[in-house]
Amino acid sequence: MTNIISTNPSENYNPLGFIESTPESDIPLIIQNARKAHRVWKNTPLNERIFFLREIYDTFVQQKEILAQSVATEMGMPIKLARDEVQYGLNYFLWYLDNAGRYLATEVVFESETELHTVHYESKWVIAAITPWNYPVMLCIWACVQPLLAGNVVVWKISKEVILTGKLIGDILKQSSLPSGVWTEIYGDGKMGDILTDQDIDGITFTGSTNVGKSLARKAFEKWIPALMELGGSAPGIVCEDADIDSVLETIYFMRFSNSGQMCDGLKRLMVHASRYDELVQKLGEKLQSKKLWNAIQEDIDIGPLVSESQLRNITEQYEDAMKKWAVIESELIVSEKLSWAYFAPTILGNISRDMHVWKEEVFGPILPILTFSTLEEAVELANDTTYGLGAYVFTENKETFLYLAERIDSGMVQQNNVNYCIPSDPFGGYKASGTGREHGKWGFHEFCNVKVTSIPKK
Repeated sequence: MTNIISTNPSENYNPLGFIESTPESDIPLIIQNARKAHRVWKNTPLNERIFFLREIYDTFVQQKEILAQSVATEMGMPIKLARDEVQYGLNYFLWYLDNAGRYLATEVVFESETELHTVHYESKWVIAAITPWNYPVMLCIWACVQPLLAGNVVVWKISKEVILTGKLIGDILKQSSLPSGVWTEIYGDGKMGDILTDQDIDGITFTGSTNVGKSLARKAFEKWIPALMELGGSAPGIVCEDADIDSVLETIYFMRFSNSGQMCDGLKRLMVHASRYDELVQKLGEKLQSKKLWNAIQEDIDIGPLVSESQLRNITEQYEDAMKKWAVIESELIVSEKLSWAYFAPTILGNISRDMHVWKEEVFGPILPILTFSTLEEAVELANDTTYGLGAYVFTENKETFLYLAERIDSGMVQQNNVNYCIPSDPFGGYKASGTGREHGKWGFHEFCNVKVTSIPKK
C-alpha cells in the first residue's frame, strides 16, 4: 500500500503527514457499493436528501476554522483567504440546499384541454468526481453536492497535494448519517483517478488541467456517459480608455495575485489602452508593493507560497522564457532571503510578445503580462488569442462598450468592472479548451440528470 505524503509549502515543503492510498483492489467494490446505495438514494424523497446533506453542511460550518487552517498549512493559501474559501464554498452549499426543490421539480411544458406534458429530472446513477488542490473545500462542494441532491451517488477523489484536507472532509462524511455508499471518498495520485474512471460509472465531473480533462473526456465518450469538465483558463482583462482605474484596481490585483495566482479563471493576461498604460502600471505596482508575502498561516499575510515544487518549476520556466525574449519587469514584490525557495516573487511584466509562454500558456502563478491596444477590435483580437475561454474581465464605464466586447470575446463568463460573475445562481464554465458543461444554478442540477418526458390525456 502506498503512502501519500502531505507537505507544508510555507516551510520548504517539509512533510506534514501522510494518508494511505486507497488499495486499487478496493475500487471495484467501492463502485459496487455505490451502485447498491443508489437504488435507495434515488428513491429517497428530495426533502430527505436535503435533510441528510444539510446535516453535513452544518458540520462543515462547525469545522470551518479547522478546514481553513488545514488549507492554509497544506496548500499555502493565506489564512485570511482560506477562511474566505471555506465560507464561499459554504455559501454555495447552502444555495444548493435552498434551491434544489425549485430546479429538480417536475415541470409542465405543455398543457391543453386534453393533454398534459411534463418533464421529470431523474438521476444518472454513479458519478466519479475528481477535484484539484487550489480551492480544495469549495471545489469539493461544487463538484459533489448538486449531483447528490439530484439523486446520484458520488465517489470522490481529491488531489494528492491536499490529501489531509481531503481526509478532514472524509471524516465529516463518515460522522454524518448519510447512508453508506452515497458519498464515498478515495485517496491516491493521478493514477487513482484513471482507475476510478475506468470503472462501471455513469458520469464524470472533473476540475483540473486541460490535458487530463481531454483524456477523461475521451474515456467518457467511449463509455457514452456525460462528462462535466472544468479545465484551464487564460482569462483576458481589458482596461478601456475610459476605465476608472482607481475603482477597479483591487479587482485587477485580486483576480491575478490572489492565492499566488493559482486560480483557474484568474485574470492572466491584461490588455490596457495605450493612453492608460503608465497610470495602470504605476498604481498596480504600488498596490503590489503594499502586500506582504510570508508564511501562509500568519494572519497579516496577503500572498503565500506555491503549492508544490512542480508548480514552482513551471512558473519559473515561464518567467525565464519571457526574460530571454526581452520582457521588462514593471514591478516585482521581492522575496525575503529569510523565506524558503517555495515562494515566487509576484511580478508585473511589460514588453510582452505573443510568442512568450506567459502569453501562450496558462500561467498558474503570480505573473501578470501586460500589452497595450489602440482600438476595441485590437483588444478583442488579443483577448481571443488563446486556446482557452473560461472567464474575461472588462473595465469600462460605458455599458455599450462592455456589451460590444462581451459579445465578441470567446468566453463563458464576462464581467464588467467589479461585478463578480461567480455566484451560485450563475452557470460556471467555459468555451474552447476550458471545458464542457456547467456547474451551479439550474444548469448544475441538470448536468447529471436524465430528462424524461411524460405525456398523458387529461380525461
